[in-house]
Amino acid sequence: MENLGLSLGQFLAFLAAGISVIGAGWGSAKGVGLAGQTSAGVSSENPEVNSKLMVLQILPGTQGIYGFLIAVIILVNTGALGGNMKLVSDLQGLMFIGAVLPISFVGYLSAVHQAKVASAGMLMVGQHPEMSGKAITMIVMVETYAVLALLASFLMVNAIAL
Repeated sequence: MENLGLSLGQFLAFLAAGISVIGAGWGSAKGVGLAGQTSAGVSSENPEVNSKLMVLQILPGTQGIYGFLIAVIILVNTGALGGNMKLVSDLQGLMFIGAVLPISFVGYLSAVHQAKVASAGMLMVGQHPEMSGKAITMIVMVETYAVLALLASFLMVNAIAL
């Protein structure tokens, strides 16, 4: 890596940022897609609830934002965004990889499961539009675990002293 201008530790920090975005983003893309399929079906039967369904479809997308946020924090902490990359040891680079695992894996899984709950909520709202608040509450309960993973990754990334 030295001949590319990066140490192994710096490369591992970039890899960690990528893992954070890929895992959580992949889950969100899949989740929003799954929820969108259900939304299209329910909207074709009951077009009046389309705006309520859009809110339910958006919610599985938050995990991708969380993964991106952790990646940005890594890039800020390493100085990569400022153009003055700090020295990152091999061990610190590996620690960054470990620190992004919660948001990457839990972000992926929670987005997919959140989409399943959102899809069920959409079916409920299609039959009973007044129950959209209950559907949102059910979806947000799954979000709790994505938020906990975000906090775990955030705390670990910021605990790595450079």
